[in-house]
Amino acid sequence: DTPTNLTHLLFLVLLTGICGKPRIADVGGVPYLLPLVQKDKVYDLNTVAKEIQLPGAFFLGAGAASSRVVGGNAELIPVVKAKSEEKPAVNGSYIAQINPSDGGSLLEKYSSKHNDCEFGLLANLYASEGLPGQVIEVKANRRTGEQNFISCIRKTLEKYYGDKPVGMGGTFVIQKGKARIHIMPSEFSACPLNTDEEVNNWLKFFEMRAPLICQPVLVSQDPGFDLRVEHTHCFSHHGEGGHYHTDTTPETVEYLGYFVPAEFLFRIDRPKETHMVGRD
Repeated sequence: DTPTNLTHLLFLVLLTGICGKPRIADVGGVPYLLPLVQKDKVYDLNTVAKEIQLPGAFFLGAGAASSRVVGGNAELIPVVKAKSEEKPAVNGSYIAQINPSDGGSLLEKYSSKHNDCEFGLLANLYASEGLPGQVIEVKANRRTGEQNFISCIRKTLEKYYGDKPVGMGGTFVIQKGKARIHIMPSEFSACPLNTDEEVNNWLKFFEMRAPLICQPVLVSQDPGFDLRVEHTHCFSHHGEGGHYHTDTTPETVEYLGYFVPAEFLFRIDRPKETHMVGRD
């Protein structure tokens, strides 16, 4: 499977491209999901593209599906070329949800059932013109500490740049090994989730195998905008995907990633009441 997935990664980076007016957007937030869901929080990537002053933007990242479209709660792995004056939107996104038949994981192409660009509650998005260009390549084998791949990059940036926030987005592949991935239950919690322990007991965790194609958005530190400083969702061509936490095979894991520093950060619909629960 590896050559196929690497071909897809290189297609994203080199042919479609992740360069050209790079920017990141933090839309909504975890406080719209926890402690109790606010289902009225619904957004559209075509609208977000205009709000970040980049109509026709190419989006990658991590978010939540719109429950009113999907019919329940699900992880969204956005891969979208927003509409422009010349062309309609192209939605290549995936959704990961709990399989109602067996309680396992289910990964589907979004366009197989839906034809919109809607999402709900929250998203961390990397946007660009989708052009070829210079990128930062990161290769890593074996994990020797407790931090995951993206946390290591983010904390290195924070250490080097200090109080100057640096944001990046892009894509990476877990080429070998396995990873700990969560998928939110299809039903939102009827009971308030007030602690990380309660959230983790509600989430469904899986060990998923490489190759996994991941879409990170990260900011070295929050400059006071109530950001989710890192958020990564992943998909595969073997039916697995969701929210990436870390690898579970530190001795054998291999990562290959391509990143672009963002020129601008946009904070859209920031929650007025906030908390730090459920942001890992």
